[in-house]
Amino acid sequence: MLEVKNLDAGYGFLQVLWDVSLQVAEGEFVALIGPNGAGKSTTLKTIAGLVPPKKGEIYFRGEPIGGKGAHEISRMGISFVSETLNLFTNMSVEENLLLGAYIIRDKLVQQEMLDYVYSLFPRLNARRRQLAGTLSGGERKMLAIGRGMMSNPSLMLVDEPSLGLAPKLTLGVF
Repeated sequence: MLEVKNLDAGYGFLQVLWDVSLQVAEGEFVALIGPNGAGKSTTLKTIAGLVPPKKGEIYFRGEPIGGKGAHEISRMGISFVSETLNLFTNMSVEENLLLGAYIIRDKLVQQEMLDYVYSLFPRLNARRRQLAGTLSGGERKMLAIGRGMMSNPSLMLVDEPSLGLAPKLTLGVF
């Protein structure tokens, strides 16, 4: 499904990734593990089109995506959930979720995705009208992951999925 070959990337003159290669098969869960500064986040951001690759190749379902923009990559079926969550704190839980379905034009499909996310995260359903900025850390993480699911992606890239969560809350997220 996803293949990364000999990827180099970074920010301006600062190179962060050197010769990264990985493969992810359909239905597979893969975790990138390493110390702070190892390039895990940069790897995900480069795949998602947020950081341009300096060298190497990225393929999604056999199609080259290296160097494409984040919007185009999202439309291809890749969803990226940043460690910073990027929630709209003055909007409701439901409004935040619906923003994740921006590429889905059919309102019925949007509602089906919303129902699906609420079935996975019942706490979000109970707080659907609540402002995102008033949620706990664990609920915010659920909301960010739920929003990433709203476009019905084939591949989800989730950066630091359990960062800052109590172990008990981590179980609720996953």
